Amino acid sequence: MKKTVAVCTLGCKVNQYESEAVLELFLKAGYQMVDFSESAMVYVVNTCTVTHLSDRKSRQMIRRAKQKNPNSVLVVMGCYAQTNPEAVTAIQDVDIVLGTAQRSEVVALTESFLQQKEPVCLVGNIDGIDFEPLSVNGSVDDHTRAYLKVQDGCNQFCSYCIIPYARGRIRSRTLADTVQEAARLANAGFKELVLTGIHLASWGKDSGEGNLLTLLKELQLVEGLSRIRLGSLEPTLCDEPFVRGVATLSKVCHHFHLSLQSGCDATLKRMNRKYTTAQYGQAVAWIRNYMPEAAITTDIIAGFPGETEAEFNETMAFVEQLYLADAHIFPYSPRKGTPAAVMEGQISPEIKEVRTHQLLQLTEKSREQFAQSFIGQNLWVLFERKTEPGLYEGKTEQYVTVYVKTEENLIGQIRQVTLTAFEYGSLYGVVTESAEP
Repeated sequence: MKKTVAVCTLGCKVNQYESEAVLELFLKAGYQMVDFSESAMVYVVNTCTVTHLSDRKSRQMIRRAKQKNPNSVLVVMGCYAQTNPEAVTAIQDVDIVLGTAQRSEVVALTESFLQQKEPVCLVGNIDGIDFEPLSVNGSVDDHTRAYLKVQDGCNQFCSYCIIPYARGRIRSRTLADTVQEAARLANAGFKELVLTGIHLASWGKDSGEGNLLTLLKELQLVEGLSRIRLGSLEPTLCDEPFVRGVATLSKVCHHFHLSLQSGCDATLKRMNRKYTTAQYGQAVAWIRNYMPEAAITTDIIAGFPGETEAEFNETMAFVEQLYLADAHIFPYSPRKGTPAAVMEGQISPEIKEVRTHQLLQLTEKSREQFAQSFIGQNLWVLFERKTEPGLYEGKTEQYVTVYVKTEENLIGQIRQVTLTAFEYGSLYGVVTESAEP
């Protein structure tokens, strides 16, 4: 049988990066990539456990994997596998379980299974382990944006979150290794790198190599790289020195995803978040002071245990004044093993649904207003794909989607665009400059 591999990825950008790294290991070993819906010799399911729906989706994809080829090898890795190895191994036909460590050994383990036919589960204690040296070279993804994982683990232990148990304590990729991979990806033609990590703001705290601003200054020097986009950040990172420093770096996109979770101080305290709404508001103020056109995006949880109607209204009022470019809204999902799962005052699914809908309506209005504010302006757009004949889609620095109608092939180019209209929830414009900034 031809050596083929198919990968299914659930969850966050870190998972997407790790899936690509694992896929590249298989390609280097002589395997060919096929779609997950096709017959393959090896299936890899990279799982997520951030919500109970993530758990269910992970189980569904694990069960679906071998439908096309019952004789294939099924590898399960990721956060759900790390926190629930017994549940994963109990699923019929699972052959190799890795969790969130030892992914670099996946090809050797697969080849061994093909010879021995003995299932293996290597999930163990991940506290105290080093940053795993996975890397990508851009040989898989033909897009214009690449993820660059620079950090793993989290020490925050928010009361609702299972991720510290799935990922372990903070650990940073070395500065030299990060810059080397950035250079490789730039040489492979990627215009934009998205820095990812489980707790990106903690980069360097464990290694003594500096802080996230130190890393950004080094990446700014990488030749051929046009954009550096930051992943999710803690608002406490965005003090005036950090924001002022970022504003001087021309390649860093003016897009800040600051996790909010709640706009009520009492709720934030129950969540064990390490900031107040006043501190969050100050971070936003610093960003807008130094980069007035910057996009602020966020995550918000609706219906956290004990959230009264008055507390929810505080969140609504606070979010309304933030003028967000976008927001991800999630109903609270209990995670077994976390303090919030056993808190008093659990909110009914019906109330969580109503509050989620209200926040979605509020933030959608804000998103449209933010996008429309750019009409008449000239912005640099990185074009990523052709959505239909003569219509190209790209993203601004602020991660606002822009469409341009043209017969010219714009994929992979950064072009200046005059924004002329807002239709069907998106911006449209015309190309005005042919050279990159």
